Amino acid sequence: MKNNNYGNESITSLKGADRVRKRPAVIFGSDGLDGCQHAVFEILSNSIDEAREGYGKIITLERFGDGSIKVSDMGRGVPVDWNEKEQRYNWELVFTELYAGGKYGNTSGNNYEFSLGLNGLGACATQYSSEYMDVVVRRDGFIYSLHFEKGENVGGLTKVEESYKHTGTEITWKPDKEVFNDINIPSEYFCTVMRKQAVVNKGIKFKFIDHAEKQNYEYMYPNGITDYITEIMGEKSFSEIKYIEAERTGRDRDDKDDYKVKMSFAFCFNNEVNLLEYYHNSSFLEHGGSPDKAVRNAFVYAVDKAIKAQNKYNKNESKITFADIEDSLILVSNSFSTQTSYENQTKKAITNKFIQDAMTEFLKEQLEIYFVEFKTYGDKFIDQVLVNKRSRENAEKARVSYKKKLTGNTSVTDRVQKFVDCRTKDKSRRELYIVEGDSALGSCKQGRDAEFQAIMPVRGKILNCLKADYNKIFASEIITDLIKVFGCGVEIKTKHKDDKMFNLDDLRWNKIIICTDADVDGFQIRTLILTLFYTLAPTLINEGKVFIAESPLFEITTAKDTYFAYNESEKVKILEEIKDEKYTIQRSKGLGENEPEMMWQTTMNPETRRLIKVMPQDETVTKEMFDLLLGDNLAGRKEFISEFGSKYLELADLS
Repeated sequence: MKNNNYGNESITSLKGADRVRKRPAVIFGSDGLDGCQHAVFEILSNSIDEAREGYGKIITLERFGDGSIKVSDMGRGVPVDWNEKEQRYNWELVFTELYAGGKYGNTSGNNYEFSLGLNGLGACATQYSSEYMDVVVRRDGFIYSLHFEKGENVGGLTKVEESYKHTGTEITWKPDKEVFNDINIPSEYFCTVMRKQAVVNKGIKFKFIDHAEKQNYEYMYPNGITDYITEIMGEKSFSEIKYIEAERTGRDRDDKDDYKVKMSFAFCFNNEVNLLEYYHNSSFLEHGGSPDKAVRNAFVYAVDKAIKAQNKYNKNESKITFADIEDSLILVSNSFSTQTSYENQTKKAITNKFIQDAMTEFLKEQLEIYFVEFKTYGDKFIDQVLVNKRSRENAEKARVSYKKKLTGNTSVTDRVQKFVDCRTKDKSRRELYIVEGDSALGSCKQGRDAEFQAIMPVRGKILNCLKADYNKIFASEIITDLIKVFGCGVEIKTKHKDDKMFNLDDLRWNKIIICTDADVDGFQIRTLILTLFYTLAPTLINEGKVFIAESPLFEITTAKDTYFAYNESEKVKILEEIKDEKYTIQRSKGLGENEPEMMWQTTMNPETRRLIKVMPQDETVTKEMFDLLLGDNLAGRKEFISEFGSKYLELADLS
């Protein structure tokens, strides 16, 4: 029965540490691993702000085996002693009060003009969400120490007069499993964050000591974002790196105060690598916001204007989009402002209208100058953007054509000749056997369990998908029929988005089983079918949906029993076991010549068959092997056959 006692006493408020511990997602954006990681960034941000103000050039982050974390800097040391103005200890304000800190006066020339952390939440919220936190501060000739447990201070402030080499703050804490459902932050996260912070805070050294994995890392970029682009651009860039910077003052609304923004951009044009990254007050803007909108607007405006000026659009051709530009652009922006409107506390996007407008205007102006001053680079880029655009449009047309070919309103049974479906609609049970030719179709059809096993024959050797373009692939009736039967579509590898051509949820089968003769032709057909999966639907392999049915090589018959050997060693073992009996032995026939009972026993019965799951391997190794066996690497194939061909002689019919 519902409780209807909803009155004045029903309203309560969270107090103290419970404000974070019971609702961590409000502050950190998540109560999972993302939130736990963001807490790390909050502590790191305070050290970064100190270093950027010119206090200390080394920041160290340590990760320990028990999940605890330590951040140390060489800054001025966070003030923790008595605050006469507030009539409280500063450590209480910093570590136990939300919305308290030393960065609220940044617009009036006080500390931290351009600060990553402005909300006064990070240190306190992280302390509240920790199993424990230890703080050590060196400043004013003293070493101050604090200890917290589950959001509560234990022992007050310890203050010892002592000499030391440098001032600074050292915070050690362990995220609490009672707050976050996952605290196992991977090493890769720390490496990525420290590297990104080194990129946008030039000249500051970021050290990551991973005690858990016994690894040390150091990151420093003396020239900031230009060094970063140099590191990632490779050899396919067709322009030098261009660096531009500016400072502007303005306001988001007429009734708001002016604030300052410093902006810098570095970019180059590249046909192999493309990258867009935005940073604001050194926070990586995963979702961009104002800088992303500015870059998109300015580049489309400037490139479109240059194309029109050079009369390079074809008659009635549509305008370029940013997707055409992005395909060949590496750009990193790094900006700072005295006022920042973040989308939320996790700081993954900013929403300042003035920043967007100032960046757009500055970029438009600079790009127009660039296309004049660096005409050779600019013209190459404009031509490449048009190539990207026309390639994208052709790919869109091709996808529409492929979709029409691979989909329809009628059932698969009606659309695909000789496909034999099974009765059950339960996808967790359905199995599809891909067999070799009509004769194998007949024996498998009779030998199967029609409740959950379907048969799809392929006629002859299918097209080598590794060496054919998409137009030729989708002109093949065998291939399009197979894809229709799969039901999940295809994964087309282009620079452009897939346009929902593939959806694993639409796969009609729990297992897809390749079943071919145990001879050279059968193995080649099997390899060509695997190539189809590798080229058009690699996710099916990665998800463990593709299998190979082993076929016996030998049939050994005695007066009482029939035995099947799948290789030479099994044949020898069987013969040793029946040495006192008379027997006949023959090489197994093709699947089409097998009796239905034999097909069921050796190939289709889940209790007795042998299936090999096709496992995903290292992508580079897989690509090299497919190229070796079916690609253009003729010299490599000859060498492989010379070295390993003798192992496969028993599969050949040498009679």
